[in-house]
Amino acid sequence: MSEKIYVGVDVGGTTIKTGICNAEGTLLETYEGPTGEGSEAILNNMAAYARHIVEQSTHSWDDVQGVGVGIAGFLDIPAGIVTFSANLDLRDVHVKTIMQEKLGKLVEINNDANVAALGEAWSGAGKGIPNVVCYTLGTGVGGGIIIGGRIVEGFAGMAGELGHINIVPDLEAIQCGCGKLGCLETVSSATGIIRMAKDAVARGDRTSLSSVEHIMAKDVVDAAKAGDEVAIRIVARAAYYLGKSMATLAVVLNPQRFIIGGGVSKSGEFLFEQMREVFAKLTPDKAQEGVEIVPAILGNNAGVVGAAGLIAR
Repeated sequence: MSEKIYVGVDVGGTTIKTGICNAEGTLLETYEGPTGEGSEAILNNMAAYARHIVEQSTHSWDDVQGVGVGIAGFLDIPAGIVTFSANLDLRDVHVKTIMQEKLGKLVEINNDANVAALGEAWSGAGKGIPNVVCYTLGTGVGGGIIIGGRIVEGFAGMAGELGHINIVPDLEAIQCGCGKLGCLETVSSATGIIRMAKDAVARGDRTSLSSVEHIMAKDVVDAAKAGDEVAIRIVARAAYYLGKSMATLAVVLNPQRFIIGGGVSKSGEFLFEQMREVFAKLTPDKAQEGVEIVPAILGNNAGVVGAAGLIAR
């Protein structure tokens, strides 16, 4: 009897990554190709890559139980429509219906951060744990909430937008890309960390970062690890608001595990220890009992695994 397989498609601004998973969430094959320009080209490439990855494997198209798609942007998830994607030329596109016609298989779509969270919950750092919250610390702060093994979407698909938790006090707040003041993303993303470092240099603060021509988040973390007081304060501020946001979520959702991925998470225990300390300080004892804050483990594969999980789970 042939093994049932699930195809995941992770659509990025420049690359579409596809993967095949088995029923246990093990990633069996991956394939990448250019995203393309224009909605027709993007959809054609998504379908072509999904078929190609199966054709290059030992499986047949009959083994495919469905295709899951993760896309950055604003989605009408139940209807399978991408209403708007800033990085892709997709606006009011009925992705689910079109892809089902092209592939002849069940297709489900969801936000890219949600599918990355599902990937970690299915076979990554949250494997076997039904209630997890995932953060992705990159250019922004993405997130996904898994309760009872299922993605929490909310009625408008906006659940899990952790980067836009309003958490920075008004006197310290700056405007976020979403238009509001005080979002977590403004201080705890790579962009936020770089901004705080550049502001410190512009003020004339004594810091080794003043000699760095193009400051990156890694430069700030490395400087903090080396004892630079300005960098230490910046990383501590990013960690503080992350830990505080987790304390808030702990009394609303009571997840068993917080999973932290993305480039900033590669700071390692230097960042994680600070987040855990803040979380322990701000969270009621019962709400933090048995709760863990751990790094993600799937890396760039979380999206394709989670997309496949839209079908398998």
